[in-house]
Amino acid sequence: MTQRNDAFGLTYKPQLPPRHDYGIGIIGCGGIMNYAHLPAYTAHQLTIIGCYDVNPMAMHETAQRHGISTTYPDIAALLADPRIEIVDIAVPAWEQRAIAEQVLAAGKHILCQKPLAETLDDARAIVAAGVAAGRHVAVNQQMRWSAGIAASKDLIARGYIGEPTDAQIQVSTRTPWHMWPWLRDSAHLDVMYHSIHYLDSLRYLFGDPALITSRHSQYPGQAERAETKTVTVLDYASQLQVVVMVNHHDDSQDVYATYRFLGSKGIIKGTIGLLYNYPTGQPDTLAIGLHGQQLVDIPLEGLWIPDAFIGPMASLMDAIQHGHPPITSGVDNIGTLQLVHGSYASAQQGVSINPHDL
Repeated sequence: MTQRNDAFGLTYKPQLPPRHDYGIGIIGCGGIMNYAHLPAYTAHQLTIIGCYDVNPMAMHETAQRHGISTTYPDIAALLADPRIEIVDIAVPAWEQRAIAEQVLAAGKHILCQKPLAETLDDARAIVAAGVAAGRHVAVNQQMRWSAGIAASKDLIARGYIGEPTDAQIQVSTRTPWHMWPWLRDSAHLDVMYHSIHYLDSLRYLFGDPALITSRHSQYPGQAERAETKTVTVLDYASQLQVVVMVNHHDDSQDVYATYRFLGSKGIIKGTIGLLYNYPTGQPDTLAIGLHGQQLVDIPLEGLWIPDAFIGPMASLMDAIQHGHPPITSGVDNIGTLQLVHGSYASAQQGVSINPHDL
């Protein structure tokens, strides 16, 4: 759900549904929970019942920092608390399936961290567990609610640029991988844990492509095991072509993170503010114009972190109330993971991949 920006008629800010006092339990008290999830929930006065982490120190520090009154000795104790209706899971992807299945079996709705899983089999198993339990599975693909992407969605849906013909997301920055030391030795890096945001947002804007072609590379001497430079092309049946170019090892003073969406009538362009000073960031920028006319800058409010993080939770609550899938449902997220795995298959095989075959 969203609310309207009266100055320019843009609908881009997340909005909570009428009822938003669902009891929330937290599993995983790491960095992203502390500097993104919980600040967003606190700002919107959501009801955080309690938290759990395998690291008791992290759990108690999180509870103290965010005024959470209840901590639990294990996941079973959290799930036994009848006040909890939604569980927000923020754990490494390879641990998520077992936890998600346990939570769903206990009758709770879940918001999972992205990626939903590192394998399509595990992701599909989580989705199946949600269906079996009759509970919603949502995925925290919160870039859809970042100001630049959400405003672009509104403009494209209203036909402002006409028929989409070309789209680009280009990022060249210095990513602080030290913030996630567990990723250094991961067999997958940029596409699985970073560019997944771009692939998901592009699906949100333009739908599913027919083909994906990707090339992966590394910076000489990098500490990370896997890909930190990627170029990915999405080809659509409509002749729309999308390019995503990412470099995580830009040591220059000229880093950038931009998006550019062209159509038969006009253009949308801007910057992804978070990546100019991660994780503090700055607001996204947006400029729009019809072909033959001067571009108009439109100021956007809010930061990707933490402001966009209310979006997936708000969508999940709305889904619970009104009986429709969350915007970032587990079922929808399978399409994003098909692009992720299609990217790796393309890079490994040197061919274009139909993601629907995966």
